[in-house]
Amino acid sequence: MERFSIEGAVIRVKSLATLRAVSAPALALIAGSMHSWAIASPVSGQPVWWLQLMALTLLVILLDRCRSATAAAWLGSLFASCSIGGSVWWLYISLHVYGGLSSALAGLSVLGLSGFLALYYALAGAVFCRLRPCGPALRACLFAAVWLAADLLRATVLTGFPWGVGGYAHIDGPFSALAPWVGVYGIGAATAFVSALLAAVLVRPPQIRGAWQPLAVLVLIIAASGRWHEAQGPVQAPAVSVTLLQANIAQEQKFESATGVRDALEWYATQLMAASTALVVAPETAIPLLPDQLPAGYMEKLRSHFATGQQAALIGMPMGSEKEGYTNSVVGLRPGADGYYYNKHHLVPFGEFVPPLFRWFTRMMKIPLGDFESGGVGQPSIEWMGNRFAPNICYEDLFGEELATRFRDKAYAPTVLVNVSNIAWFGNTVAIDQHLQISRMRAREFERPMLRATNTGATAVIDRFGRVTDLLPRHTRGVLVARVQGGQRITAYAWWLSRLGLWPFWVLVAAVLTVAARASRE
Repeated sequence: MERFSIEGAVIRVKSLATLRAVSAPALALIAGSMHSWAIASPVSGQPVWWLQLMALTLLVILLDRCRSATAAAWLGSLFASCSIGGSVWWLYISLHVYGGLSSALAGLSVLGLSGFLALYYALAGAVFCRLRPCGPALRACLFAAVWLAADLLRATVLTGFPWGVGGYAHIDGPFSALAPWVGVYGIGAATAFVSALLAAVLVRPPQIRGAWQPLAVLVLIIAASGRWHEAQGPVQAPAVSVTLLQANIAQEQKFESATGVRDALEWYATQLMAASTALVVAPETAIPLLPDQLPAGYMEKLRSHFATGQQAALIGMPMGSEKEGYTNSVVGLRPGADGYYYNKHHLVPFGEFVPPLFRWFTRMMKIPLGDFESGGVGQPSIEWMGNRFAPNICYEDLFGEELATRFRDKAYAPTVLVNVSNIAWFGNTVAIDQHLQISRMRAREFERPMLRATNTGATAVIDRFGRVTDLLPRHTRGVLVARVQGGQRITAYAWWLSRLGLWPFWVLVAAVLTVAARASRE
C-alpha cells in the first residue's frame, strides 16, 4: 500500500508538471488577448488601463517560471502574436474585401505580420530570462527595459508599425500624467515596471519588502507630474471655430466614378462653401481625383471662394503627375496667401508604397493610388487666425517622434494638430476606436488639441489634455462644428524628442541591461 501511494504521488507530480507545461502557452495567449482588449475594448471602444497591467503581470509570472531563454522567447512570442493580431485583425478586411486577396492569403498576411512583430517581444522574454537578477526592483527595471526595447524596435524597424503598443491603454488612467514627460513608450516602460513588481509580490509575497519602495517612488513621480502641469496654468493661442466634414462614402464606391467620386465631389464642394467657421477640414482623399482629372473649374471655384473673407480650408486629395510622381496631400486654401501643401511623409507599406521584393504581392491587390512619393519630415504648418495648424495624414499620428520635429523651434511650433484620415478600408471595427486613442495620446504628449476629419470616423475634436470634447457618430454623414483652443507651451517630451529622437530611451535600455548583466554574474 505504501509503495502504491508513493507511485501515485509520483504520477500526480508528473501530471501537474505536464499540466503546467501545457497551460503556460494557453495562459500566454489569454494574457495577449487581454492586452489587445485593453488598448480599445471591442465592446465600448474605450481603453482599459488596469487590464493592460493584469496582462503584463501574468506574462511576467509565466516568464519567471521558465527555465530556459528558449521557453521564455516562446511565451513572449505567443503573448505578442495574440496581442498584435488581436489589435490589427481588421487588416484582413482591407486585404480581402477591398484589396481582392483570397481569404487564405489575407489571413496568412495578418498572421505573418503579427508573428514578425512578435519576434521583438520573444527576444525581450529571452533576455529577461537569461539575465534575471535577484531583487524585485532590479528585475522590474530589467523587464521594463527589455519591453521598452521591443516597443522601440517595433516602432522603427522597416518603417515601423507600433499600432497597439501597451502605453495607449493608459490615456485615461493615472499613468497618462507621464505623457508630457516621456510619451507613450515611457508610459509602456513604467507599466512594465509596475507589472514586474506586482508579479514579484504575487509569486513571492515576502518580496513585498523590496517592492513597495520603488512602487511608492513611481506613484509619487506620477502624482507630481500631473500636479506640476496643472500648476503651470494654460498657455493658449486664440480660440478658432472649425468645421470637420465626414462624408461616409463606402470604400467599395470611393474610387468609382459613377458613384463615390461623383458623390464626393458634389458633397464636399457644397459643404466647404456652406461652412461659416474660420476653418473647414475635409478628410484624406476627400477629393479622390488628381488635379488634372477634376471637372473643369472645380478647384478654381473652391480657390475663389476662400480667396477672400475670413475662412480657410484644409482638403485631403492626391497631387502630382506621372512625370513628377504622386503624393497623398493636404491642400490649404486661405485669403491673401500662396497655396499651402502638406505631403504625407510616413507612407503605408503596400497601400502607399511597394517595399523591395514585394511587387508580386501588390500586383495581387486591387488598391488604387498605391505608389506615392514621400514628403519631408517636419513640414511647415499653415498659419491662420493666430494659430499654426499642422496636418498629418492617416496613421502618421502614430509616430510621435516624427511629429515632434515640428516643435524644435518654438516660434514655428504648431498650436493645433490636424489629422485627416480614411480608415473605411477597415470597416466599422475597433480600428476606429484605436486610432482615436492614438490621436488622444499625441494631444496629451504635446499638449496640443487635435482635430480629426475622417471619412467614416472618428471625426472629433480632442483638447490638449487628450479629452474628446466633440464627436460625430461613426459611419454616418455629418458636419461637426466646434471651437478649438490652441496650445503654445512646449512640453518636456516635445523638447527632448524634437532634438534627440528616441535615443534617450535606447541609452536607458543599454544602462539597465549593463547593470542587470553584471548583477546576474555576481
